[in-house]
Amino acid sequence: MSEGSESAALAELAKRRGFFFGSSESYGGVGGFYTYGPQGAALKSNVEEAWRDRFAVQEGNLEIEAPTIMPEPVFEASGHLDGFDDMLVECAECGESHRADHLIEDNSNLEDAETLSPEAAAEKIAELGLHCPNCDAELAGQEVEDFNLMFATNIGPGSKTPGYLRPETAQGIFVEFPRIKAYARNSLPFGVTQVGRAYRNEISPRKNIVRTREFTQAELEQFIDPERDEPDLSSVEDVEVLLYPITEQEKDDGQYLTTTIGEAVEEGIIANGWIGYYLGIAQEWYEHVGVDMDRFRFRQHLPGERAHYAADCWDAESEVDGDWIEIAGFAYRGDYDLTKHGEHADDDFTIFQQYDEPKTVERAVVDPDMATLGPEFGAKAAGVADALEALAAENPEAFGSDEVTVEVDGEEIAVDTEIANFSVETQTEAGEHVTPHVVEPSFGIDRTVYTLLAHAYENDEVDGEARTFLSLSPAVAPTNVGVFPLVSNVDELVELADDVAAELRAAGFAVVYDDSGSIGRRYRRQDEVGTPFCITIDRDGIEGEGADTVTIRERDTGRQVRLPVSSLVETFVGLRAGTTAFDDVVEAYEAVEA
Repeated sequence: MSEGSESAALAELAKRRGFFFGSSESYGGVGGFYTYGPQGAALKSNVEEAWRDRFAVQEGNLEIEAPTIMPEPVFEASGHLDGFDDMLVECAECGESHRADHLIEDNSNLEDAETLSPEAAAEKIAELGLHCPNCDAELAGQEVEDFNLMFATNIGPGSKTPGYLRPETAQGIFVEFPRIKAYARNSLPFGVTQVGRAYRNEISPRKNIVRTREFTQAELEQFIDPERDEPDLSSVEDVEVLLYPITEQEKDDGQYLTTTIGEAVEEGIIANGWIGYYLGIAQEWYEHVGVDMDRFRFRQHLPGERAHYAADCWDAESEVDGDWIEIAGFAYRGDYDLTKHGEHADDDFTIFQQYDEPKTVERAVVDPDMATLGPEFGAKAAGVADALEALAAENPEAFGSDEVTVEVDGEEIAVDTEIANFSVETQTEAGEHVTPHVVEPSFGIDRTVYTLLAHAYENDEVDGEARTFLSLSPAVAPTNVGVFPLVSNVDELVELADDVAAELRAAGFAVVYDDSGSIGRRYRRQDEVGTPFCITIDRDGIEGEGADTVTIRERDTGRQVRLPVSSLVETFVGLRAGTTAFDDVVEAYEAVEA
């Protein structure tokens, strides 16, 4: 397919077959909001469950579900109120707003326009001679401004308690850390996951469910002690990955690097072992759920696009319709989040780490004479005392002269050293309070769903007839199996078909029962929604030596094999889990077919 045609064909199929479509279309719709139909909701739910199984259950991590609306102070502490912006340029003619970096990227070879300042973006728009996509008016000379992406609301009546719809699920985990750490027995390392909705007031939503204003994230916050905790890379060290590091991106002829996780970490290409560990886990998971690995890469963030709190960040990217889209991010966030909330909230965002053996240390302490500080500094006396304690911990040498200077509310205040009562004491300590560092794999569920549909979209010919099908992985396909009685007017066939469908549903499989139309048309309907297997019940399955057998048809190749009804559940369990290949089924039941 040519660029653009893949998205158009996929959007048509998605709407016609019930994967996704624009919301509130009866009222004219609104950009950036989508409804998942029966097929899409099932696919999305299966992707979420597959993620939960791998990143929560198999990793032994905790899971929470936090509110989607949080009070304003949370986002003041996190920095979202000041720094969660995209660049906006407004057309002077029609008033339409556009995302400046997207306009630049769509009309040039620049791939990282989001790293530009608003001023530089405005200059680039003028240099490229860009026009408004809506009315074709010139955009040169129009101011580019930062636009905060958060949806504001009020909690309760009036405007006394402002709040925001969360722009990411992570803050719900960080805010509740003081309580969650107790559930983890105050022992590092531990991980906390959350799957849920997030909201961003995108300037120009586009590409169907790739960039929307309401979306689902699956995030893991791994809390570690950076001095003690190292990941065990043995399970992923041999996983082969395609990397696009900064060093290659900055070259005119930069190339991808094909390597293993172990080699990339050892050579410093991936600087952090925890990031490497989760890249390896993600590589295997994406392959398991059906991402085309020939259209998949890990790209390292350039310095200008990396979040200010991230020491390193890699994106998982998939190629769709000629473009690379981010489907997950892997960031080493350091102690930024917990430190910020610790500064703003009235709670403890540290963990007490006990030493293997008690340590004897010399500790600088002060015991300010408040009887003197109070009359001398009035309302600032408490702040002076706190500043003295902080200075003693950070720079005890400052107390070596007759006078020490501290800063309180932006004012420098000189205090007699004798009043501070500075001393160095020998103390025995059993441990220390540590602010954990955070490693964050963050997955976009909607973008993963879109990638799976795009990578699964296929066209071929069967018996001279054109066919469209979705080669979705059995692990996430909306429907696991179709059950078809060959004819609907033979009671024995219908009864066996009903029994087969009921048995598979009781075993946890999503089953569609279809007895209308030709068997070929029934196959085509299921092929188009990605059902990996169909079961046909015919006369051979109820008569003679073939009694109590059915025929299984595999979607992608159309191959068929006959096997006993008694083996169906066990067979489909293996096929869905990926532990059994269809070739294995064909080989095992060749004698039965014959």
